[in-house]
Amino acid sequence: MLKALQDIRIKPMGWVKAGIYAIILAAVYYSALEWMVMHDWYREDYTHCFLIPFVVVYLIWEKREELNASPSLLSWTGLVPFLIGVFLFWLGELSGEYFTMYISLWFVIIGLIWMHVGWIKIKIMWFPLVMMLTMFPFPRFVSTKISLQLQLISSKLGIWMVHLYGMSGYREGNVIDLGFTQLQVVEACSGLRYLIPIIVLSLLLAYFFKAHMWKRIVLFLSSIPVAIVMNSLRIALTGILYSVWGAKVAEGFFHGFSGWLIFLLALTFLLIEMFILSKVLPSKGSRFKVQGSESEEGNGSRFKVQGSDTRTRVYVFVVAIILLAATAVLSKGVEFREKIPIAKSFNQFPTEIGEWKGTRQTMEQQYLNVLFFSDYIIADYRNSQGKEVSFYVAYYDSQRKGESIHSPESCLPGSGWVFRQSGTTNIALAGSNPGSVSVNRAFMEKPGVKELVYFWFPMRGRVLTKLWEVKVANFWDALTKQRTDGALVRVITPVYQNEKIEEAEGRLAGFTIEIVPILNGFLPK
Repeated sequence: MLKALQDIRIKPMGWVKAGIYAIILAAVYYSALEWMVMHDWYREDYTHCFLIPFVVVYLIWEKREELNASPSLLSWTGLVPFLIGVFLFWLGELSGEYFTMYISLWFVIIGLIWMHVGWIKIKIMWFPLVMMLTMFPFPRFVSTKISLQLQLISSKLGIWMVHLYGMSGYREGNVIDLGFTQLQVVEACSGLRYLIPIIVLSLLLAYFFKAHMWKRIVLFLSSIPVAIVMNSLRIALTGILYSVWGAKVAEGFFHGFSGWLIFLLALTFLLIEMFILSKVLPSKGSRFKVQGSESEEGNGSRFKVQGSDTRTRVYVFVVAIILLAATAVLSKGVEFREKIPIAKSFNQFPTEIGEWKGTRQTMEQQYLNVLFFSDYIIADYRNSQGKEVSFYVAYYDSQRKGESIHSPESCLPGSGWVFRQSGTTNIALAGSNPGSVSVNRAFMEKPGVKELVYFWFPMRGRVLTKLWEVKVANFWDALTKQRTDGALVRVITPVYQNEKIEEAEGRLAGFTIEIVPILNGFLPK
């Protein structure tokens, strides 16, 4: 990697500056980079990210002749993306969101390059710089939302292909019933782990495709339906093989091999598509290149300075170092979040509430090790008719990166639950402090089980329902109150056989009305 970069002519002082920047950036973003490499890149949907840095270096090396032939012009305009990156760093640091810090790092790198070499070379390197974004995994709640939609689309197409083959079967949600077996299209079968690498691959193919820009855009966009259709074919073939050779082949060899099969089929299809597009309205156009010139620099950067101005080079370097060093010192040396202890331990939470009688449960240590909450309660309450409501609260005395509240929208689908209905609803409270509480409501199911769930996030005197609201509130309150404490509250009731969902709704709402005033006495204001 270093040998490739050495082919790009950089003065010795340039390497010294780059080394200093690398050391300070490593100090500022150490926790984010460690989490990305050791956790996010090991998520099954993003293991391809390990290759992206090498791809980016190669793409820059491929541009070495253009870079060496182009002038390096200092530009204060690069301070704009640099400052955006610094702001996003603090947004991610104080809200406890790693993805925001990944994007922050990208903006800071863009800003530093722009300030030191100018707009011309930024345009030459535009694709490698954009390609860098593909090594940043989405937050889990975003991946989960995408995965849920892909599960439904893949199961619909899968059952259509099964019918096309001549087999009978029907689909209920993400479950395909073939009579002799049921295929559940769970998160692992959603196709997300194939969709993202195939999109990245199509991006590279489009870049190297010597054709009009519209053809390259078509090639890139087509990767999404190609990946979805190939994953649906995988699901259909699993059912077909099940009927012929049984579970050992369908769920064993083929289930493992089919991932490679999808990728190879998708690549083949994209290459065929490239061939067809090259024959449609052929032209002599070559691969798109952005040519730089000194006059273009004036259009792209109003605040340029001549590269021969040594003092200005020093000013640019010093300003960037001061801002980065200040960010490192403040983020490591100043504690913006005090730990706010819970008002009363959940050990004191009553097990008898009106007609409800509860039994406490304990969480397994493997979950305690990854959730990082300060206190929690899990209890199963039953009313006089024997109907059950599961009650769970996790309290965090301080939310930090990797140690913050997890939304049920992220974890429940991973357990095989499918959200049929989801949204927000208001529950009218009674008693001495009437009012209402806004909660997330979801009707969810998996084979043989249907449940209704409410969940919400009490946050320092406010009740929130969206995870992004939690992140923004954490950022603001860390700055203004030095607090990021908060809780997740989740209540679930089964929808019993022959029971209408309205009956379950009334039971869950009634329980919520009972516990909210009590819970308020345990959480800090």
